[in-house]
Amino acid sequence: MSTPAQRIGEVGAKLIADGVDDRLADDLVRRIVDVVGNSLAATREEPARIAGAVATEWGGAPQATGIGLAQRLPAPSAALVNGTLAHSLDFDDTHLPSVLHPSAAVVPAALATAERTGAGGKALLAAAAMGIEVTCRLGMAGYDEELGNSVFFEHGQHATAICGAVGAAVASGMLQGLDADQLTSVIGIAASMGAGVIEANRTGGTIKRVHCGWAAHAGVAAADLARHGLTGPPTVVEGRFGFLRAFCGERTHPERVTDGLGERWETPGVFFKPYPCNHFTHAGVDAALRLRERGVTADQVRELVLGVPAPVLRTIAEPAEEKRRPRSGYHAAFSGPYTVAAALLGGGGLGVFHEDFTDAAAADPARLDLAGRVRVVADEEATAGFPRQFPAVLTAELADGTTVTERVRENRGGPQRPLSADELAAKFTGNAERAVGADRAAEIVSSLWDLRDDRPVAEVMSGLQRT
Repeated sequence: MSTPAQRIGEVGAKLIADGVDDRLADDLVRRIVDVVGNSLAATREEPARIAGAVATEWGGAPQATGIGLAQRLPAPSAALVNGTLAHSLDFDDTHLPSVLHPSAAVVPAALATAERTGAGGKALLAAAAMGIEVTCRLGMAGYDEELGNSVFFEHGQHATAICGAVGAAVASGMLQGLDADQLTSVIGIAASMGAGVIEANRTGGTIKRVHCGWAAHAGVAAADLARHGLTGPPTVVEGRFGFLRAFCGERTHPERVTDGLGERWETPGVFFKPYPCNHFTHAGVDAALRLRERGVTADQVRELVLGVPAPVLRTIAEPAEEKRRPRSGYHAAFSGPYTVAAALLGGGGLGVFHEDFTDAAAADPARLDLAGRVRVVADEEATAGFPRQFPAVLTAELADGTTVTERVRENRGGPQRPLSADELAAKFTGNAERAVGADRAAEIVSSLWDLRDDRPVAEVMSGLQRT
């Protein structure tokens, strides 16, 4: 009987030969478009500069594109740069209830490897599908129903970075032509590489923005090591000293890793994010936008009470004074009070967007004044829906003594409230225009869709290099 790692190796080796069906392929191209758009939007961010400077300093063979850089990089270095870009603005897709961002680690690793190996779109899509699937399923193996939350998260671990390193390694290994046994070793190797703690969500720092970059880098490196003969334990997923026990203790479900693997896909249910901020804040943003539609204005508000799932208080509400007065635009993206204030005061056609998360916006006196009037509390109904949704209820207590309430039970971007093709296009264009302009953005998205026709990945990625 195969172990979980062996089963992943078997399915991955078969999938790279067979490819994915048309429906899954379409979904995967949308995810690649989303990752590239988020990455383009982040090219002027400080973490992008840092990752690019480090990768350039390392040097090496020009194998793959670092988005927005003038020179090509070794594949692991390109994965580091592009994974950092993909996660830098917290705009990347989210799997629930594992609460992780699979595409931002897997897609950069797959793109860099596909460039280096000369792969076409068909192989890229198969590898990305498997890598994203493995990432999500490992996250679900660490999800505890009784706890109502990810054990990774409860321990302060970033499941995105930890599980994403393994998923990225599987994708990279598939594109390097590894067989089932070598893919099994890839998992055993990458399990020793994934890491990430999420204290930065609470009190600041820019390290979290590199988590997906490091996971993508680790994934390519793990696959390279396996290709050269390094081996890993076949029981790495479920073993006594394996991945799940090491990170999550006894509260694990290794059977979720392989149940229906290759037949039932988590990937199409992964949520696209409509706003460039922590996903726990999104329902509050939607509720604030609804209050605006009902005519509520900031000058009428005496207090706003934001009810959220109890587990998310640690991320978007605590420490309370830090969240009411974020120290940077990035810190503001993890603040329940600030995001509610930004949505009620401004917000264009997309609700809240990048201009709401600049350092200048985060220091705006009007926003800080309103954020100071937001009190975040645990809400019983929202807690009951978490983490399959991130619900919220927002009550505005007005100066005249009346109250107005909006409750959001389901998040936009998921199967229950999917973003339309027009909304996804507007997100990509709004992202890409920050770096390349509208005309170039249209050319890029067209070339990405050419991956469906097996266009060489290197041709597509060449258009993302700075000239």
